[in-house]
Amino acid sequence: MSKGTSVKPLPISYLPISKRYLSVLILIVAMMITGCHGTRKTQIVNKDDYEIRSVVKIKERVKEVTINTGRTDADELVDFAEKLVGTKYQYGSADPSKGLDCSGFVFYVFGHFQIKVPRTSSDFTNAGKEVKISDSQRGDLILFTGSDAHSGRVGHMGIITENKNRKIKFIHSASGGGKGVTISGMSSYYIERFVKIIRVFD
Repeated sequence: MSKGTSVKPLPISYLPISKRYLSVLILIVAMMITGCHGTRKTQIVNKDDYEIRSVVKIKERVKEVTINTGRTDADELVDFAEKLVGTKYQYGSADPSKGLDCSGFVFYVFGHFQIKVPRTSSDFTNAGKEVKISDSQRGDLILFTGSDAHSGRVGHMGIITENKNRKIKFIHSASGGGKGVTISGMSSYYIERFVKIIRVFD
């Protein structure tokens, strides 16, 4: 290079890609991190439960089950169930003195009225009569997958306590957060795991 010759900077197109887009990449990553954080912090709740449609595809074959509720009143059963709110969660237990898992809770509540029901939640898959969310009422059973929404099998359940203003609530024994027996609404967590609602009372 001769003396006095000026050096022209390379066009930006010749710069390494990592340098050309570094600032843009950092900005995009920051936005993604912020977005993920916001999603975890804010729980999305469906504004209209009546519009919920199950996207779960059951892969497990489960035989049909007939549940004879006799003369037991659905409201009476739910009233009894609600007295158990606060009972701790205990996997594999149907004894409230030790704790209750989800199907153990249902088993205990129905058993109190001498109603025979399956012990595991998956065995309720083809029990009773399926009803729409809009038609659900106290005493109906609501079925979900377990924590894995793609498992293809029922792994959690509860009892409908309320259907009001296009919203439903259900009582169940939840393992998360040490809740135990509690009453919940249809948060995004339950919406993606929702299988169906079944009626066992006439």
